[in-house]
Amino acid sequence: MKRNYKVLLLMVLLAFASCSFTTKTFDDSDKDKLLIHIIKNVLEQLHFDPIAMDDEFSASLFSGYVETIDPLKRYFYESDIKDFEKYKFTIDDQLKVSDITFFNITHERMLKRIQEAKSLYKEVLSEPFDYSKDEVFDTNSENTTYAKNRKELKERWRQQLKFSTLTNYDDIVTQEKQAKEKDPSYVVKTEEVIEKEAREATLKSLDIYFNDNIDDLKRDDYFAVYVNAIVEEFDPHTYYLAPRSKEVFDQRMSGKLEGIGAGLQKRMDYIKVTYLVSGGPAWRGKELEMGDVILKVKQEDEDVPVSIVGMRIDDAIKLIKGPKGTKVTLTIKKVDGTIKDITITRDIVELGETYAKSSLVEKNNKIFGVINLPSFYLDFKDYKKLNAATDVKEEIERLKAEGMQGLVLDLRNNGGGSLPAVVDMAGLFIEEGPIVQVRSTAKPKEVLKDKDKSITWDGPLVILVNEISASASEILAAAMQDYKRAIIIGSKQTYGKGTVQNVVNLNNVVRNSSNGDLGSLALTTQKYYRINGGSVQLEGVKSDVTVPGRFSFIDVGEKDKDNPLPWDEIDAANYTVWDGYFDYDETIKRSNERMRNNDQLKLIEDNAKWVKSKIDDTIVPLKYEAYKSANDLNEMESKRFDAISNYKTNLTFKSHAFERNLFESDTTDLREKRERWHQSLSKDVYIEEALNVLEDLKMSYSIKKVATVKD
Repeated sequence: MKRNYKVLLLMVLLAFASCSFTTKTFDDSDKDKLLIHIIKNVLEQLHFDPIAMDDEFSASLFSGYVETIDPLKRYFYESDIKDFEKYKFTIDDQLKVSDITFFNITHERMLKRIQEAKSLYKEVLSEPFDYSKDEVFDTNSENTTYAKNRKELKERWRQQLKFSTLTNYDDIVTQEKQAKEKDPSYVVKTEEVIEKEAREATLKSLDIYFNDNIDDLKRDDYFAVYVNAIVEEFDPHTYYLAPRSKEVFDQRMSGKLEGIGAGLQKRMDYIKVTYLVSGGPAWRGKELEMGDVILKVKQEDEDVPVSIVGMRIDDAIKLIKGPKGTKVTLTIKKVDGTIKDITITRDIVELGETYAKSSLVEKNNKIFGVINLPSFYLDFKDYKKLNAATDVKEEIERLKAEGMQGLVLDLRNNGGGSLPAVVDMAGLFIEEGPIVQVRSTAKPKEVLKDKDKSITWDGPLVILVNEISASASEILAAAMQDYKRAIIIGSKQTYGKGTVQNVVNLNNVVRNSSNGDLGSLALTTQKYYRINGGSVQLEGVKSDVTVPGRFSFIDVGEKDKDNPLPWDEIDAANYTVWDGYFDYDETIKRSNERMRNNDQLKLIEDNAKWVKSKIDDTIVPLKYEAYKSANDLNEMESKRFDAISNYKTNLTFKSHAFERNLFESDTTDLREKRERWHQSLSKDVYIEEALNVLEDLKMSYSIKKVATVKD
């Protein structure tokens, strides 16, 4: 396998080298033009499915870029858009000759409108909000047109800021009520004072946002946004990494994370939580969840939170991170639309908590193992030093040493990672054979194989997935499903990312440049296919046993992204289905029957539908009584789903001997982290069913093996 992977890597590196060119020369001051020139050439030569830079491309780029820089339509006027539309069908012509006129015009206009916005928000916040007025605000900017004049734009800012200030107002009202309940002699603030304090808090937050963040943005920051708008037209996984972003990318791939233990992603003007680090502060707190949007950040020594809506993600992370032991309060918007404050005590997030970990569990006198794998990580500099496949192999050996009779591999929320790591990992469960097929444009397919005949685990295997399981997770799940080596339990389908990306250091593809660091470009260079020939692109991996989850009705997959590559298929690889004595069809049938009658899963499905209904409802009241009533109703309705987190199995999980020995000399709270994880497993209905399936597989394995021996 490793030889095949090295061949692929060599092909990519040779392609990179062929991109080096001196066909155009630029002055040192023309770094932006040089960057456009290089990226255009790299995309044309290396992207798996390069698209034509024509009028259709230009129009799509125009819409995408304008929406990206002004997603809430609070800066540009209708007249601005009309001015920009002169270039709607000529941006492609500009890019072909490294002309950045369109960027320059929109950038200059944006800077002007930002300065005007400073006076606008101050004007709005200088006047009291009338919370008795019966009015509503549509949070979906797609339903709004651009303002025709300053009066309309000011009204838009008024509605947005009134909505933003409502949370401050409600917080103060609640605090005053609590203070009165605690001390009957306490004099409650008047409504006028409360309204003023809430408005002043919003003003302070915006002042910090504009003065300390927007004003600190350099031309390079804005230009990076433009470059990303260009490359994202090719597919959603091609993106530009500005020089300082590359380090963050490498840290994420190697599992080196720090802070509150949460992955954050900028989506339009909002910062969204994309994953939680197992064992980290946010994970331990059990309040922050994947999919939550962070609106504000407040330090423990400050009275006023800072809004991070519209803030650069780097600046937002700086506010959220902090010294161990300090507290940060996040104002978050849950996926169901409710807004709440969460306080998290910062801590060091050990690298080990982002890696594979395992647990033992006994069920009906049988011992099973569970391995949780957050990502397919590796050390780019030394594959042998750190990679997910080696770690999983070690965990399996430790579980086997204590009599494991069946294994659950948990890939839920695993967004993927290293291609060689997943191929090596698949080889742990089969004797030898193809794992995945990889195809580059105009080149023969490459079949990446496991050539190691040894098998680390040949017993019953269940793989857990959900809608967030992507890329490398899908490769492993698909291979095990095609071999009929494992039963896949999870969502209707996984994420649906069937593409492979490589990172090009742009400084290596231009000769004799003195323009400084040009950054890197992550671009889609290949597509991968199942060994049966089908792609997981868009369609994902369909579970053998389908169970509802919190993302069942939310648009989270590849098919819901802009500009995804299409689904297709190629010839199947030559492989032999696993002969492991397991009665898969009967086991799947029994599991599906259990799932249909599971009250906990019915409740989870009802909750997922309820959350979707809240997401679809974008109209919010600006009258305080109506706002409060809506929030109270949401909280009351949500209590119906408290039973989901209160669910408890009769299963007890424990660490294996190797880990128990570590507890004796533990200085990193490992014992506590594992106890928290074990408690979480004991409340997990999906783990419970996975163990039921393992039990069924174990029984069918034993029966069929005995029958075969007798024959």
